[in-house]
Amino acid sequence: MTLLPLGVLLLAAISPVFSEAAANNTFRPGEELRKYRRIRAHVKRLNKPPVKTIQSPDGDLIDCVLSHLQPAFDHPRLKGLKPLDPPERPRGHNPAGTTTDDSFQLWRTSGESCPDGTVAIKRTKEEDILRASSVKRFGRKPAVRTRHDSESSGHEHAVGYVVGDQYYGAKASLNVWAPKVSSPDEFSLSQIWLISGTFGTDLNTIEAGWQVSPQLYGDTSPRFFTYWTSDAYQATGCYNLLCSGFIQTNNMIAIGAAISPVSAYSGGQYDLSLLVWKDPDHGNWWLELGTGVLLGYWPSFLFTHLSEHASMVQFGGEIVNTQPLGLHTSTEMGSGHYAGEGFGKASYFRSLQVVDWDNSLIPVPNLRVLADHPNCYDIHGGINRVWGNYFYYGGPGRSHRCS
Repeated sequence: MTLLPLGVLLLAAISPVFSEAAANNTFRPGEELRKYRRIRAHVKRLNKPPVKTIQSPDGDLIDCVLSHLQPAFDHPRLKGLKPLDPPERPRGHNPAGTTTDDSFQLWRTSGESCPDGTVAIKRTKEEDILRASSVKRFGRKPAVRTRHDSESSGHEHAVGYVVGDQYYGAKASLNVWAPKVSSPDEFSLSQIWLISGTFGTDLNTIEAGWQVSPQLYGDTSPRFFTYWTSDAYQATGCYNLLCSGFIQTNNMIAIGAAISPVSAYSGGQYDLSLLVWKDPDHGNWWLELGTGVLLGYWPSFLFTHLSEHASMVQFGGEIVNTQPLGLHTSTEMGSGHYAGEGFGKASYFRSLQVVDWDNSLIPVPNLRVLADHPNCYDIHGGINRVWGNYFYYGGPGRSHRCS
């Protein structure tokens, strides 16, 4: 038996990394080996030692990690600390009537869960990082230097929003779909944004909702996600728990894991109810799901402007349009159907509320709606006694109306 040098063994182990480079005559073994080592080191930093691992039917591995060992506590200002106790909920908060509970994810269908004292974390695999443009950009949105309604960024929106006041939280229910995403470099999401700062280099956001992102997750399943940034998506922040930031306190939900079931056209509709609010005592931003299920919080020190309050709240959908072959993408937003088709066919946000200066939930005042490409994705708002403020939104992308 002939022993191979360590370098050759490593190169053989990562041969898939080289295939494209070799085809383009850019094969550089030393450089690729360094990249592979960076990926291995990054995976090791993100994946903490579990006390238990649960296999999801879709192939995801959910690690049960001791709560004080989760990635957030790698942050210099959090080292040695433990998660805080839950804060007081906003006044007027009534989780009754919401449909989301802590078993809305695919990995929970086996009946297994993580033990007390741990948090459920979706394991990062090496192939996840290989799909990113670089190790540094893994788990991050592209930097955005333009407004959400700009046509130059490749990001297109259909949103309801409020602006012009000080906001200390937001709440809404949104139905979950599995929109078609036509390119691995594109995504389709529906979420709540809490925003402060300017749309330049100091934009602060907190975001939560569901998304289909083949590049980030390697499939086309809708997944529950969070995001944050304090510098317009440049160097700070990330999705889910892919950097030190969001502190998870829940052992029944894995951020980034697939949602099941999802809504069906002319069939059952499945809601996700989200509440984000600022704890008046400590200033941290907490995230709650559905029937009072607390997920965790973003420490206030992560932010500049959002350390005080939000100056805008947005609800709605966003897609990325890479203009394949010079045409508008056929990536769908929401259900893939226009707002005018209504309940059971179009995507919706309902029961829209914000948290005011007095830590009270109130109906959104003066909701505005905006679709920056209405021939491709549109939005129609309304108000009634059952849903309060609501809107339908979405669309198919490229079609006879959208080219």
